[in-house]
Amino acid sequence: MKYVGVDIGGTNLKAGLVDESGTLLATQKMKVASIVDREGLAWTVASLVQELAKAANIPVSDVASVGVGVPGTVDIRAGSIAYTCNLPLRDVPLRKLFHKYLNIPLYIENDANCAALAEFHVGAGRESKRFVTITLGTGVGAGIIHNGKIYHGANGMAGEVGHMVIEQNGLPCPCGRHGCWEQYARATALKRMTAEALAAYPDSILARVITENNGHVSGQSAFIAAREGDPVGQLVCDRYVDYLACGVVNVVNIFQPDTLAIGGGVSNEADEQLLLPVQQRVARESIPCGKDRRTRIVKAPPGNRGGLVGAGPLGKNKGIWQGPILPLTRWGNPSFSRLGGFLTGERSWTHGGRALSRVWDMR
Repeated sequence: MKYVGVDIGGTNLKAGLVDESGTLLATQKMKVASIVDREGLAWTVASLVQELAKAANIPVSDVASVGVGVPGTVDIRAGSIAYTCNLPLRDVPLRKLFHKYLNIPLYIENDANCAALAEFHVGAGRESKRFVTITLGTGVGAGIIHNGKIYHGANGMAGEVGHMVIEQNGLPCPCGRHGCWEQYARATALKRMTAEALAAYPDSILARVITENNGHVSGQSAFIAAREGDPVGQLVCDRYVDYLACGVVNVVNIFQPDTLAIGGGVSNEADEQLLLPVQQRVARESIPCGKDRRTRIVKAPPGNRGGLVGAGPLGKNKGIWQGPILPLTRWGNPSFSRLGGFLTGERSWTHGGRALSRVWDMR
């Protein structure tokens, strides 16, 4: 069986064709900024499913189901997006809209939960009964596994650890609070801290590193400078890691998992610069217990593909009746093509006996 996993991030939308073993057979990636409405999102997912099937040289009918990971709260039974903090997606009936284009079962889940499922089954959490994954991206989220199952909470919204306050009256967050953890631990927070240090110390090694990168401030800039012995770069790293570790300690003290994995691009930095100081902070500040019962802090394997691998086979273990999915009659299958690296396509249907079409340009 083949499955399609879709990971909707704050910046990129990634999709992958996954087999039963969790191996990625084909992938696609695009920017989400130009998806202007819910219909466009559904159409894009359907188009990517067809592109992936074509890339793997299989018919679309060989795709057993589609799983979508969303950076926010979802209604897994209705297949809808309830709320996202960093994207303008509210009350989107994604499954219903998707079925206008393709008659394939679609399942939906929080993106951090998808990453946690992937790590639990084929990654860092394989030896754990109680497992938490922290994802560092456009936001900060957590996937919580308890006795082999995702912990959703009473309302399906568990795991929004990025919105626990670690700085009282701190920076404003789109969720409406101030001082949320993700405002200090997400990738863009590290870039903000780096830019502030650049402005304060224009003659530093950090400034040279950024200049050599065509003036681009990245999440790696401070770590590169610190490895070259720059005290300014080290100051940025220390500040960022301090905020990151503060939240990790809170999560450990609340859930006490066997293993906690940190994933996302920032987590790929050298262990001595990021993972080791976080481990030391957790050992120092978490609730004391025997060494053999302490939470193990690890990095999720690099590659940022856990969300795809976890989202793909969502349908395998979810007994959610989606109703009869009828063959497409009124709604035509979307056609699609690539122009200059961008996804374009056309959808056609009939209304009042008159043929209509709509061109979608994902630029």
